[in-house]
Amino acid sequence: MTDAKKNKKPGFWTFADHFEGDKVVWIIVLLLVLFSIVCMFSSSSRLLRDGMTRLDLVKNQFLVVLGGMAVIIILYNIKNIKFFRWCSQWGFLLSFVLLGLLDIHVSLPFLKALNINNAYRILSIAGFQVHVFEVVKVAMVLYLAWAMDALRQGQLRGPESELGKKILYLYAPFLIIFVMIIPGSNSSALIIGLLMFVMILLGGGNLRDMTILGLAAVLVIGIIFGLYSATKNTEHPWFGRIGTGIARIFEEDHWEQQVRDNPKGTIAYQEAIDAIRQPYSAKIAVKQGGLIGKGPGQSTQRYVVPDMSEDFMYSFIIEEYGLIGGIFVIFLYVSLLARGSIIARNCGNDHYAKLTVAGLCLLITGQAFLHMFVNADIGPMTGQTLPLISHGNSAFLCFSIAFGVILSFSRIASRRIDKETRMAAPLVEMHEAPAVQDRLDDLEAYESGQMNPNELSENGI
Repeated sequence: MTDAKKNKKPGFWTFADHFEGDKVVWIIVLLLVLFSIVCMFSSSSRLLRDGMTRLDLVKNQFLVVLGGMAVIIILYNIKNIKFFRWCSQWGFLLSFVLLGLLDIHVSLPFLKALNINNAYRILSIAGFQVHVFEVVKVAMVLYLAWAMDALRQGQLRGPESELGKKILYLYAPFLIIFVMIIPGSNSSALIIGLLMFVMILLGGGNLRDMTILGLAAVLVIGIIFGLYSATKNTEHPWFGRIGTGIARIFEEDHWEQQVRDNPKGTIAYQEAIDAIRQPYSAKIAVKQGGLIGKGPGQSTQRYVVPDMSEDFMYSFIIEEYGLIGGIFVIFLYVSLLARGSIIARNCGNDHYAKLTVAGLCLLITGQAFLHMFVNADIGPMTGQTLPLISHGNSAFLCFSIAFGVILSFSRIASRRIDKETRMAAPLVEMHEAPAVQDRLDDLEAYESGQMNPNELSENGI
């Protein structure tokens, strides 16, 4: 440690020096949660219930943010990586239980699966709503990181062959979770399935095994589609969400034409309006935002789009803060991905930490960009929120866990990153810096009257 660091006294402006985690990630987290609070103040009026005011909305979001920041700080202060390894091995079991409760439509006084928009995605546990798919995303990233690291170190029990262990601990959980998500959401199944596939690939999956796993996933999708096709005309079709997904991708109904062809007030007209209301209003919001936006609280599309604070948060940001605000949000998520790659690279020989950081950063950034693509009408609606900005208590807490783990693991890499920064070569080599400094000292002595002009000329100044 240098003398300057030893002599530096702690103060208000130097408190950040005592944080061991990655400071860039800390800044990204703080900026995202600040965006969340500001956006909640002027977003969708659908959130206002029972005489609530917008200040009440901000207060509620502020409490959620405090809870999320508490989770981040608690996880950040856990220095024992064995604790995270132990928790991660239960990620598959937790995901299996939660998805199982959804799929059987559990209905108990203190535990109930909620049907929202003809799909079961949320569990109400003693009144607190848990978005199960958000939990599964984080839990499966942690589980797969643990399983691949344990496989690498030969710590897994079961079949003697490596392939048998891969099937038991990696490929079977992948397919099971993928199938269990489909009844609630096709898009979430594809997103989480792709994330798990990438995690296994990053963990060292070979080309042959990954090809077989991909073909197995395609076969499972084919079987599910066959079951849906065979039962779609019955009262309770199997995997009914498949029909919703097909309709969104291959929809042949021209809703704009139906709006023009059907008289106002008819059922057909109203159905057509409802079908295009949200995506079209989101595009209007982007168009009206322009370069600098309408300003905080000036959004008009929030009165049209009921899910503005969730599924269409990015279009709302552009409407109020313009293209500048939208680019700034993109910059935050891209910076997280870039910083995550640096942290993962500097985790030394800890394979588990590397995979965990890489997987969580890919999860956060990937979901953010998927949200943005949907808001820009690139691809069908997926219902994915903007991490740490969109409204949603359980989603906010799940992403807080992800950031807390990233910051905790960044401690492993912080010393390596600092060393790498110190050893980096300067952009400009200053070989003659001592001579230049001597001349500057002589010039200062002359201006202060401590040196006469003759001495100054003798020194070449």
